[in-house]
Amino acid sequence: MMKQVDYIIIGQGIAGTMLSWFLKQRGNKVLVIDDAKFNSASRVAAGIINPVSGRRFEPAWLYDEIFPFAKSTYAELSALLNINILTERRLWNVFPSLQLKEAFDAKVSKGLTDKYTAVPQALQYEEFLQQPFGVAIIFGATVNLKSFLPAYRKMLAAENALLDDTFDINKLIINESDVTYCGISAKKIIFCDGMATASNKYFEKIKFLPNKGEVLLVRIPGLETSDIIKKSITLVPQEDGTFWAGSSFVWDYADEQPTWVQRDHLEEKLRQLLKVPYDVTGHLAAVRPSGNDRRPIIGFNPEYPALGIFNGLGTKGCSLAPFMAAHFSDVLAGTTSLMPEVDVNRYFNTGRG
Repeated sequence: MMKQVDYIIIGQGIAGTMLSWFLKQRGNKVLVIDDAKFNSASRVAAGIINPVSGRRFEPAWLYDEIFPFAKSTYAELSALLNINILTERRLWNVFPSLQLKEAFDAKVSKGLTDKYTAVPQALQYEEFLQQPFGVAIIFGATVNLKSFLPAYRKMLAAENALLDDTFDINKLIINESDVTYCGISAKKIIFCDGMATASNKYFEKIKFLPNKGEVLLVRIPGLETSDIIKKSITLVPQEDGTFWAGSSFVWDYADEQPTWVQRDHLEEKLRQLLKVPYDVTGHLAAVRPSGNDRRPIIGFNPEYPALGIFNGLGTKGCSLAPFMAAHFSDVLAGTTSLMPEVDVNRYFNTGRG
């Protein structure tokens, strides 16, 4: 007998998790198909939310709307799943050069960064960190993906809303008004599977800019903090007392496996930051999905309107995902129109090149 759902969602990283949540909140029946790949981008990421972008300390896109929404969404899910998902943290931003310190000071003098940054009254961590050019404090957060994604997955399984399997696009049947997959019928199927979408024949026109990131897990004896420490490498405190240390960006790579070349690169940056010894306890790698214009990729294939995509959230995924998932669920409910900046049709419109 055919199983009927409203939406099939491919992938249970932060994108698929958030989209399934908001669709369920609207009363839709969803089925998430995911194989819990250990080195997916969401499972390797540190879950950092940073209100500013790049070295110019520019406010992140739509941050004033996106962060309060993310904060309330994660609080609701924290209560439901009985875990702590979002932790607001300082980013202790160590300037790698005098030039960057002067650029930040210029912004401060004009009041352009007051909302998200501060100048510390005194230098901390002098025993541990090399910080000759000073520091800026950025008010950010982390999302505990290591607890959140498995807890949400467990809830989906309990609701019979999870198929723990690797999706096979060759088994997808596209009908006039719906899709079927392995005995499951849905009005639409939405791909939230990160870099896997780059090889999806129905979305081959999307110009993905995949890049591989590698991270180390390290112990730094004596250093205890809830701050994120950032220089040319970022240290994020973990629950077990280690630090997530990353990440690298590599555009040309042979596979998804960790490499000695990038480990050496990351360790060199650690030595440039730390005054003290450290121990490497782990080494991870993942390939990140992002669009060529750094905006989310949302919507439906114009030729096959039952095939949707919710992808390309990039390094801002933990802040963007709740807001964009809620927006997409509103679009699917017919209560609003898709934001043109994120509409997948920008890749199918031949007039844009």
